[in-house]
Amino acid sequence: MLKTYLLILTTVCMLLAGCSSRHTPAPVTSLSSGKSSETQKIHIKNNRYQVQKGDTLFAIAFSANKDVRTIAQINGIKPPYVIYPGQTIYVENPQNKNKKRKKYTIKADKSSKKKQKNNKITKKELDQPKQREYVQKHSSKNDNESKVIFSNKVRWRWPAVGKVTKHFSSKENGYKGLQITNVEGAPVKAAADGIVVYAGSALRGYGNLIILKHNDDYLSAYAHNSKLEVTEQQKVKVGQKIAEMGSTDATKTALRFEIRFRGQAVNPVKYLPSK
Repeated sequence: MLKTYLLILTTVCMLLAGCSSRHTPAPVTSLSSGKSSETQKIHIKNNRYQVQKGDTLFAIAFSANKDVRTIAQINGIKPPYVIYPGQTIYVENPQNKNKKRKKYTIKADKSSKKKQKNNKITKKELDQPKQREYVQKHSSKNDNESKVIFSNKVRWRWPAVGKVTKHFSSKENGYKGLQITNVEGAPVKAAADGIVVYAGSALRGYGNLIILKHNDDYLSAYAHNSKLEVTEQQKVKVGQKIAEMGSTDATKTALRFEIRFRGQAVNPVKYLPSK
């Protein structure tokens, strides 16, 4: 009888303990594990964006086609541009919407018109007059990959071996880089010395992406990789392997390579060594 009573008492205590444990919040899985297949993409709406975990200001500026310094100034963010989940980032100054532009009629003299003409930059000056196709064999040793070009103190070289199957276009919806095709796993290398300011997959249409900062003016981007071999804030050298070629967020195995000057995409052929 005593044993039966003790057994009943023990069972009741266990049930009570189970009930009380239900008041404890359920465990939350960390979003920083990197294993989630539901990565939230950067989507800028109404010139603003709410920061998600894993975002960087460089990635947001890249998505908005803006210079990171411009975005930082608008939002009052100082170097090293630390941002936080939930923070609202504006890509345009919200105060500009409340300001009415005044129209002024100014009669320009010949000298001022001449200055305006001289200061005007045409699309032809931004792009290479003639786009060159770069073709190499994967096993070639004496190739353009070893050649370099210096531009504004940046030492440029080709980021991968392969065939250029898409070229830079200055049109509004044109392709803003070079598509270099090769096999899955082909090495992707840094086109210049720099620091990794983004490594992830939150930008729409870029798959596994790496963004390198080379100086205050130049960035380079490496998209659709199958594997990333560097981490954010890591310093890299020109020619260092940073990823493996893949087809993430793309229809074919290829590297999408871009160069950005003060936030704007420029023709990479203008900076890379010729054949």
